Amino acid sequence: MTNSPMDTATALLKRIETCEGTVRAFTTYDPVRIRMEAAQAPAGPLSGLSVGVKDIIDTVGYTTEHGSPIYAGNHSRGDAACVTQLRNAGAICAGKTVTTEFAFFRAGPTVNPHDVTRTPGGSSSGSAAAVAAGMIDIGLASQTAASLTRPASYCGTVGFKPSYGRYAAAGIKSLAPSFDTLGTITRDVATAAQTDAVLKGPVATTSHLSPTAPTRIALCRTPHWDETGDGTRHAVEEAARLFGAHVEVVELDLSDFSDAASLHITIMSYEASQALAWEFTQRRAQLSEQITGLLEAGQRIDYATYRNALARAEELRSRFAALVSSGTAVLAPAAPDVAPLLSEGTGSPLFSRLWTLLRLPTVTLPGLTGLHGLPVGVQLLAPFGEDEALLDQAAWAETVLPSRPVPSVHV
Repeated sequence: MTNSPMDTATALLKRIETCEGTVRAFTTYDPVRIRMEAAQAPAGPLSGLSVGVKDIIDTVGYTTEHGSPIYAGNHSRGDAACVTQLRNAGAICAGKTVTTEFAFFRAGPTVNPHDVTRTPGGSSSGSAAAVAAGMIDIGLASQTAASLTRPASYCGTVGFKPSYGRYAAAGIKSLAPSFDTLGTITRDVATAAQTDAVLKGPVATTSHLSPTAPTRIALCRTPHWDETGDGTRHAVEEAARLFGAHVEVVELDLSDFSDAASLHITIMSYEASQALAWEFTQRRAQLSEQITGLLEAGQRIDYATYRNALARAEELRSRFAALVSSGTAVLAPAAPDVAPLLSEGTGSPLFSRLWTLLRLPTVTLPGLTGLHGLPVGVQLLAPFGEDEALLDQAAWAETVLPSRPVPSVHV
């Protein structure tokens, strides 16, 4: 028997009310609005699924505060394009999920459902924690450095960052336009594929996910392997062993891409200082030290340096395309280790800067664990534009990896 819209809304609210007091993943949700949306939701490919919207994304009926006191009480006049697409496809908006300040570093109140003394990561903290705790089916997230991949790894969820530009960015607060990418956090690859079939638009389609092993897997420890912890080292090596029982695993040496992380920082800092020019000049006292430092660094970069960094980034994209053939999946670390303690911040974005600079699609996969049984994700990546193939490969990989760990805070 198919649940009625009211049954769906009731179950959604029960999940939120069970976990939210501990996890604190939402900036706001409204039971009355949730029930109203459920009653009015059209039939579509996402019927019966709930979505939490990262609080840098405009959403009618809820405030959009960007994790900053500057925008306290701010209401948008319309939905972001992605929210419209999901609602038109039958998804129910569960509310707004916590983000770090302007999707950078200053953390909100959200905790990791696997260990409430640890960070869920940033900046898509609320979306990842809400999915991990079972409160929502889809968490809208974004990535400018590692804002989707890192929380997915820390929270034991599936994180899908598509190829740059695959989804519409209208109605999403920008930080660095060269990298800003909308993506999703879900409990499994199938839900990510369902959502991708809607968001790649403009007309929603039905997912045709077909679990398929890649032709081969290229293991890339990245130029920063020395900075991984025991959990990530074990996870990457174990994933390579498990995958290697089915497909050829080869080494991919990108040591000569070692300047990618610094290029990413240069471009991001320069563009952020443009994107947040009004906030920096008119509301500086309400900005954190972290974001102020980023914007000040951006202002010290001259235009020639910025243009040279853009040119070098294009060169690296071309070189990577020549190195990795179609059908190959790249296996790489997703984060330095298990989630750090809350007092240590939201964690380092180092292991995604290279891939974000290259604008590649990536799926973060759960199943492996580190210290105290905490989640440690691994990334599968594909050549630019091979998003459907990557999702098929990730669905296959999901069957090879252990089941994702279930957190202590879960319904």
